[in-house]
Amino acid sequence: MSNGHLRVAVVTARGEGAEAGGAERFYGGLVAAFRASGADACEVPVPVNESTFDTIEEAYLRCWDLDLGEFDVVVSTKAPTYMVRHRRHVCYLVHTIRVFYDMFESAFPQAGEQLQRQRRQIQRLDTLALGFGQVRRVFTIGHEVAQRLQRFNGIEASVMHPPLGFDEFHSGPQGDYIFMPGRLHPWKRVALAIEAMSRVKTPARLVLAGSGEQEAELRTMAAGMASITFAGRVSDHELVEWYANSLGVLFPPLREDYGYVTLEAFRSGKPVITCTDSGEAAVLVRDGGNGFVVEPRAPAIAAAIDALWNDRQRAKQMGEAGRAFMASFDWDRVIAALLAA
Repeated sequence: MSNGHLRVAVVTARGEGAEAGGAERFYGGLVAAFRASGADACEVPVPVNESTFDTIEEAYLRCWDLDLGEFDVVVSTKAPTYMVRHRRHVCYLVHTIRVFYDMFESAFPQAGEQLQRQRRQIQRLDTLALGFGQVRRVFTIGHEVAQRLQRFNGIEASVMHPPLGFDEFHSGPQGDYIFMPGRLHPWKRVALAIEAMSRVKTPARLVLAGSGEQEAELRTMAAGMASITFAGRVSDHELVEWYANSLGVLFPPLREDYGYVTLEAFRSGKPVITCTDSGEAAVLVRDGGNGFVVEPRAPAIAAAIDALWNDRQRAKQMGEAGRAFMASFDWDRVIAALLAA
């Protein structure tokens, strides 16, 4: 596959001082895939500060004013990069600003008229940018994002699962712990995982890797529980080894957009425990096939952990099924679809 010297801009949203996560891995993988196809691709990062409505508006204007005339193709990604203007602009949407969408009520339970007005303004801007010809075509990273776009903006999008942006994962021996990497944030539902561990009947341990705004609260909640380890922020090498030597991976977020955790676990040959309301993870995990999809309740998660502990052979088979599932994920297919659009 060769695209000559096609100049491609991948426009990304970068939060100042933010911990690198799935979106950043996606950006890197997308740029690398364009380059592997022969294109002259680069990331065009846009600073995005979501701490106040004023700074969010500034980011929207920053994207609108961006001059990308030197490029042949522009691919926007995360809100609000799709505000950019270009004759050959396709969007591969990570997500809109969720606090103004499906998470609004939980984030602002007592929202007044000003907040409601701000929410309507953001949704209106997104609808205009994505739905009225400024973008040639909209792809989303998963069904969860596509359904949200249809529900709130009335926009149809094509789902295209991206492969891993970083892929040094490998299988290792089954350990005595369940691994749960990710940001320590309420939407990731780490508290639910800790509650589940209090109900686990086997000697299985839980290793939490990552940091975040909820860390102090979670450490207090887990105080005295010898079965829970906080590994903190880990390097890529450490992350790979934690996956490789686990018994399985727990990933119970609320309506996750995509979640590279699922793919990383599968590439490591490990089964995944997720929840029925965990968004795209509940699509990728086949209950009883490459993991368990359970109700978002502590007893159900605990039972799944015990099931992996009590049947190591089945856990291994599930992990192998997940690894085989990953064979269908292909960057060449992604690049071809974006350029065809």
